[in-house]
Amino acid sequence: MQVLFYQTASGRSPVVDELDALPTRASAHAYELLEGIEQHGLKAPRMIFRQLEGKLWEIKMNLPGTGGYRIFYCMVQKETMLLLHAYAKKSQKAPKRELETAWQRLFDAQKRDV
Repeated sequence: MQVLFYQTASGRSPVVDELDALPTRASAHAYELLEGIEQHGLKAPRMIFRQLEGKLWEIKMNLPGTGGYRIFYCMVQKETMLLLHAYAKKSQKAPKRELETAWQRLFDAQKRDV
């Protein structure tokens, strides 16, 4: 499976920025888990994939020193995943602001035909 990172019109990737800002060990673990998705697809170990609403899905992962971590994504093709937004889990339910950010990026990606 191919894993792509959403990019703004200026070429910045908010998910990469978020993962790179994590402590080194947590960041390395996150990228290792994403590599697992590339190798094993949705059967990748140590993660949970869950549909939120419509085309919006989330990856649940535990990162050392950060606890729960979430990455919102959509499938742009059968074997291509677009990572839209990442955040540290602090509550039981996904915060409305985080969901809105993911939806905005999904609409932007569709508009630009990513």
